[in-house]
Amino acid sequence: MGVTGPLGFRAAGVAAGIKSGGARDVALVVNDGPAPASAGVFTTNRVVAAPVTLSRAHLAAGTVRAVILNSGCANACTGATGADDSLATAIHVAGQLDMGANEVAVCSTGMIGIPLPMDALLAGATTAVTRLAGGPLAGADAADAIRTTDTVSKTCVVARQGWSVGGMAKGAGMLAPGLATMLCVITTDAVVGDVALHEALVEAVRTTFNRTDSDGCMSTNDTVLVLASGASGITVGQDDLTEALRETCADLARQLIADAEGASHDISITVVNAADEDGAEAVAKAVARSNLFKAAVFGNDPNWGRIVSEVGTVPEDIAPYDPQALDVIVNDVMVCRAGGVGEDRSSVDMTPRECRVVIDLHAGRASATVWTNDLTHDYVTENSAYSS
Repeated sequence: MGVTGPLGFRAAGVAAGIKSGGARDVALVVNDGPAPASAGVFTTNRVVAAPVTLSRAHLAAGTVRAVILNSGCANACTGATGADDSLATAIHVAGQLDMGANEVAVCSTGMIGIPLPMDALLAGATTAVTRLAGGPLAGADAADAIRTTDTVSKTCVVARQGWSVGGMAKGAGMLAPGLATMLCVITTDAVVGDVALHEALVEAVRTTFNRTDSDGCMSTNDTVLVLASGASGITVGQDDLTEALRETCADLARQLIADAEGASHDISITVVNAADEDGAEAVAKAVARSNLFKAAVFGNDPNWGRIVSEVGTVPEDIAPYDPQALDVIVNDVMVCRAGGVGEDRSSVDMTPRECRVVIDLHAGRASATVWTNDLTHDYVTENSAYSS
């Protein structure tokens, strides 16, 4: 059901003609709840798309109650015209929904440097308003409409006692921390304020989307928005809210990796017994960014030398450890023990879709996991053959 799983939300996904071929390309999510709240986090890229700038401003001004999203055009690096188009989109949707323009967030995804086809987008937004509905089909249509190179839609619902969290996301390439390059809308029917919702979202994203790194490339449009309706009537504690959001983000992040462009392996890199969590994350990300390592996994080769060499690139002040104590485990086989040769690497079964790497620094008690995928011929083909 995704975003329409929690009470108090309607959604729609329609074909407006932004994409060729008649696929859905405009989505709308509306919060009808009695106690609306909102929060968002965005790309850390210094080059940002017009809808990111607008949505940031609208969240800062108050509570957002609707999100209009389009695929097929990022509206990034489009100058003053792009900014005007994002604002015009918000104004148009707000007029259709009888709310203020600053209560509408705008998200776009697709090709950078192309102006939005505004006639098609605004007509699509009008159609989306007329098709707003609750229930699983409406949520599925909205999730489908935000896809670009995604082969499947990404949705999930996390149920709690009397309340729930739902979400949809898109992303298949350019997945790198600072968000994963993506659009994501999360909904909950819990009773919660804007500040508490923001704090919970930031913490949930920190250990999920920000630890999802497919290819080291960061987008201009990354957005994660969460809307709370209060329709369940249940006031939720901060820890419970954070954990439910974290579970939702983790589920969606794994779906992003599973659909990564051309990937044949989903790879978890877990660093254990680090001095602190930041150091553990830095080591895991260093390995996740290694094209040599990712190509080896594609070849079903547990080449642990490519792992330890990347571990060694992390400065000692960030991740202190003794290189002579380093252990590496690949799919439950310790291929590197105490910085040297471990078990026979030929005993590692690399054929499953999931590849699990554990790096033991023996330097403390902290840990962190980063998800990535292998580097395949299909990734190169897909990203060289056409623009998306």
